Amino acid sequence: MLRMYTDASTKSNPGPSGVGIIIIGNELHIQLSFPLEDELSNHQAEFEAISSGLNYLIENQLTNHTLVIYSDSKIVVSAIERNYVKNNLFNIYLSFINEQLKSFPSFIIQWIPESQNKEADHFARQALNKRLKILLNKQKNEKD
Repeated sequence: MLRMYTDASTKSNPGPSGVGIIIIGNELHIQLSFPLEDELSNHQAEFEAISSGLNYLIENQLTNHTLVIYSDSKIVVSAIERNYVKNNLFNIYLSFINEQLKSFPSFIIQWIPESQNKEADHFARQALNKRLKILLNKQKNEKD
């Protein structure tokens, strides 16, 4: 069994974003931090966090395990559990995540409070800071 904790951090809403992912399994503790290129809402970034984690697992052939996904986003957890989103903007994320989840024998998704997701939050904030630095350097270079 693999446990995957995901979180997103966004400055403004929408705005620059980053995701943090923690993957834990037998003798496995992977910490990932990805700045996101697009300006996203917090909910979009939370979907991206799960999708990025699933993508990492698929690319690294870690799909032969039951997967337990933990997120502190009630909207994203509910959307995946029910396979339904009210906001049509999120349909593309849900469809893509459902395709990715077909790579695993089984999965469970569970909402957890922010206090139980601090490690993923730390890496999401790190990724956001990287994204903000990239944007600052880009603005600086455009002025030169």
